[in-house]
Amino acid sequence: MTEYWPTEIRISPDRKTLTVVYDDGARFTLPAEMLRVLSPSAEVQGHGPGQKVTVPGKRNVMILSVSPQGNYAVRIGFDDMHDSGIFTWRYLRELGETGEQLFASYEAELAEKGLSRDR
Repeated sequence: MTEYWPTEIRISPDRKTLTVVYDDGARFTLPAEMLRVLSPSAEVQGHGPGQKVTVPGKRNVMILSVSPQGNYAVRIGFDDMHDSGIFTWRYLRELGETGEQLFASYEAELAEKGLSRDR
């Protein structure tokens, strides 16, 4: 069981962010684009070391759904039809705490590979 327990999970009206509030008062507003490109799914993370995929063109992606997965996670569905990522409470917390650095690394990977957030 995780030590982080969400008390609120809410999709913004424009479907561009997910707000997660934890029982210790921590509150994180996570952009849909970040959630999509850092998805914990095998499609993004790969099935082993060195298989991570840099996903371009997701600047305007939106969240379609958030579905509970047991009592430890949610599955997030995006408007590009990606919905295989299982986001644990711990991983959502990690994205809230370190997301800016993780997203900066993602942007650097895009640049290195000649890819864009727009296509």
